[in-house]
Amino acid sequence: MTGETLDISVIICVYTEARWHDIVDAVASLHQQDQLPREVILVSDHNPSLFQRLQNELSGVIVVENTEPQGLSGARNSGIAVAQGSFVAFLDDDATAEPDWLAHLYRCLQDPDVMGVGGTVEPEWLSTPPAWFPSEFYWVVGCTYRGLPEARVVVRNPYGGCTCYRKDIFEVSGGFRSEIGRIGTRPLGCEETELCIRIKQHWPHRFFLYEPQARIHHRVPASRMTWRYFRSRCYAEGLSKAMVTHFVGSKDGLAAERSYTLRTLPLGVLRGIRDGLFHRDAQGFLRAAAIVSGLFITTTGYLVGKVATRNISLSQSKSEEQKFSAASQQSSNTFPVKTESEYSEISALSLAENE
Repeated sequence: MTGETLDISVIICVYTEARWHDIVDAVASLHQQDQLPREVILVSDHNPSLFQRLQNELSGVIVVENTEPQGLSGARNSGIAVAQGSFVAFLDDDATAEPDWLAHLYRCLQDPDVMGVGGTVEPEWLSTPPAWFPSEFYWVVGCTYRGLPEARVVVRNPYGGCTCYRKDIFEVSGGFRSEIGRIGTRPLGCEETELCIRIKQHWPHRFFLYEPQARIHHRVPASRMTWRYFRSRCYAEGLSKAMVTHFVGSKDGLAAERSYTLRTLPLGVLRGIRDGLFHRDAQGFLRAAAIVSGLFITTTGYLVGKVATRNISLSQSKSEEQKFSAASQQSSNTFPVKTESEYSEISALSLAENE
């Protein structure tokens, strides 16, 4: 440690006592940083017993409850609301940061045009990963996938559980959308994708960075190494991308996915076939098949999600027209505000696939 404290508030969102030892290790990795953060904030996501245990057993942290709707987005927003740092970083509750993690992120943010920066998420396999699992799909288990650059580069959005933002951008652009993102083990995501695109649309001349030297290690249990989880996560990713494009448009919402689909995945398929043919690795054919299957399942989820969001939009439009007509007949100037609870339909689609 250098003794210097960085003006960064690190937020860890937690939801279950089943990850208690992971949470303790995550916090310990922050207390062992070469340059310490200003504060570490733990946000309990609507779990009173966990909240109490965090307060009683952990020191050197600030413990708060999620005051927004249950889910990762609301928990992150609750953490941002109490953060005192000029910068806000997020670390997953089942990950540990390398000692120089914060220093690398902070260094990138010295450029005032950088709105946020993310790093590398290395998988920490808790059992031997299946040989059929392609590295191009490591995002399925929340890790950096094959095909990303090995040097610092401008990106559309960094990975949400290994990132740091300027706090003031949230004051202007708002926080994470509660309609998008994970709730407990529900495999939806992309809340950081929508947020970063929304921020970029507000400040088109500023940008986000990927700094591969800023590394964390993300624990991957055996339950996430199965075909069932792979399938469910791919399908949910498609649903999530449909939600993102509903809010920010397809041009920005799918920009990175086009390059990934047209370049990274074909190279992965060819690599798997080559391994099977020339390296006598029969699993190479399975990795190639998994890439093709993963793309198909994700695309299916996206198409289903697009239909669902279109139906929601039509329902909302019809409802608003009816309200406007009724209000006009009553000569009223007050219009009731419609919530976005209809988006739970997307969650239901994800849960149905996961069962």
